[in-house]
Amino acid sequence: MEHFFSLLVRSIFVDNMIFAFFLGMCSFLAVSKNVKTALGLGVAVIFVQLITLPVNYLLQTKVLDPLGLGFLSFILFIAVIAGIVQLVEMIVEKFSPSLYASLGIFLPLIAVNCAIMGGSLFMQQRIVMDATNSQAITCFGDSIAFALGSGIGWALAIVCLAAIREKLEYADVPKPLKGIGITFITVGLMAMAFMCFSGLSI
Repeated sequence: MEHFFSLLVRSIFVDNMIFAFFLGMCSFLAVSKNVKTALGLGVAVIFVQLITLPVNYLLQTKVLDPLGLGFLSFILFIAVIAGIVQLVEMIVEKFSPSLYASLGIFLPLIAVNCAIMGGSLFMQQRIVMDATNSQAITCFGDSIAFALGSGIGWALAIVCLAAIREKLEYADVPKPLKGIGITFITVGLMAMAFMCFSGLSI
């Protein structure tokens, strides 16, 4: 349980997909203009990550590794992610058409969101780690903790940026920095703030 909690907290704060690895930046910058849309995309990413990463863990450990087919992992991971994203897209379109319209092209683009693929590849890398390592993924439960943490970390980052950008609309920002300029500066400052968690040990 302690390892599960440690992995969850580390993947949210220390190994944050946005601020530690800068994965999924395209949708992170494009959809973070208002909190409601950012929250919707964040929840979608958590859902996709929470399903695809454990499924990919089972594929890796129960099918590919025993059969010596590890070289096919990249292709199969992409197929699983694309399938789950299609499912999420249909669910959002049916139950929240307004959110579906506001997310636009970025909802189907979750399939090529490098944060989702990065989660599965990091999981694959951490399976072979020493079991005493706090970042190692040694069982199915660990893969769920890592999936949940990395999804929450990405969602937390985009919602925080959206909240800041909403406030910046009313701020006296110098004209040359308006728009994407001040957004890049804000993201840089947020990344530096998250570096404070790098020494966190549970």
